[in-house]
Amino acid sequence: MSRVYALSDGNSFYCSCERVFDSRLARVPVIVLSNNDGCAIARTAEAKALGIKMGDPFFKIRQTCHAQGIRVYSSNYALYGDMSARVNEVYQRFSPRIEIYSIDESFLDLTDVRSQDRVVLARDMQSTVQKWTGIPTCVGLGSTKTLAKLANHIAKKVPELDGVCDLTDPVAYDHWLCRIAPGEIWGVGPSTVRKLEALGCDSVADVRDLDPRAARKGMTVVGERLVYELRGVACLDLETVAATRKGCAVTRSFSDRVEDQATMEQAVAAHASRLGEKLRREALGTDHLTVFFHTSEHDRGNPQRSVSAVVTLPEATNDTLALIKAATTGVRRVWRPGYRYSKAGIITTDLVPLAASQRALIGALDRERSGPMMEAMDACNRRWGRGAVVPASAGWMKARSWSTKFEMRSPRYTTRVAEVPTVRAS
Repeated sequence: MSRVYALSDGNSFYCSCERVFDSRLARVPVIVLSNNDGCAIARTAEAKALGIKMGDPFFKIRQTCHAQGIRVYSSNYALYGDMSARVNEVYQRFSPRIEIYSIDESFLDLTDVRSQDRVVLARDMQSTVQKWTGIPTCVGLGSTKTLAKLANHIAKKVPELDGVCDLTDPVAYDHWLCRIAPGEIWGVGPSTVRKLEALGCDSVADVRDLDPRAARKGMTVVGERLVYELRGVACLDLETVAATRKGCAVTRSFSDRVEDQATMEQAVAAHASRLGEKLRREALGTDHLTVFFHTSEHDRGNPQRSVSAVVTLPEATNDTLALIKAATTGVRRVWRPGYRYSKAGIITTDLVPLAASQRALIGALDRERSGPMMEAMDACNRRWGRGAVVPASAGWMKARSWSTKFEMRSPRYTTRVAEVPTVRAS
């Protein structure tokens, strides 16, 4: 039996999350901005109709937003992540096998659903998600993940389909594949489009009909796999169990330029603290860090600099204090005054399960002492909110002059008790 996949995707997901808790936003143009309120990363259909493009810098569209009545919000990742989890709980009622592909997209295995029932089930799932969470969705059905992703794109772009496209239907499959450009295929970027054009491909159907050997020669095994996926031969199965994390990064752009070493050390200490939280959540550890910071190419007339330093620890750890010590050591190695730094971060690779990691013969860390301390700190932050307890070197969150700006962020309605919506009798 051939497999059948569905890809369900939240429409303008970040904006939809904002609308769930503010009924005044219905049918009003809304955009959500990136970190530091930099550029538009989510737009409702109404905002798109007014000419707001993905990635538009806010300083360039500020006047347009004011003149056109576009509601603007800072990113509220705590809210979006929680709403994503709620949506996926609904999906669990429709399929036991789910791959959470991104914060707003999930693949579902619908192989056991009869062909005549698939669209009915997809519409039922759409309706249930809308009723239970308030998030509107589009659903694409296909015999491979690539076709399901393509069907989802069609469902979004063609209003007559009412949010559901079924490419397991041979008639719909033949109709749509010759009408969609190759650039809309999942994973096909501009360079691949150029290669496909050189091979004479003007539509998805042309890509499907390529000789797999020619596709492999021109685009490696990825191109060959793409051809087979478009033919309905599944090469990519659902990843229902998340792969073990191999690396981790915590990077942030500063809200204001950093020009002194003490502030830079505080920033990387805060990043190291966040890194420790992430590693402990998955029981992983690292024995090295790469610390980097750089200036902005947009600061014209100011000297430019980009540096990094690798710091090795005696053994793998996820202890926040050890990570902070290593991170600040990296800053001191490569710090140079006279520059206006715009971003800093910490990157680590080759993560290992901490329980199975090799201990150091010399300079071993005191895990028996640090383990309970980190557990207590994490418990406090889970109960009272992230940043309730932090090492002094990382600075108090509200006093960090360099911290990312969220000046137009909505309340964290579902994750902070103090920000839970309230109803008042008139």
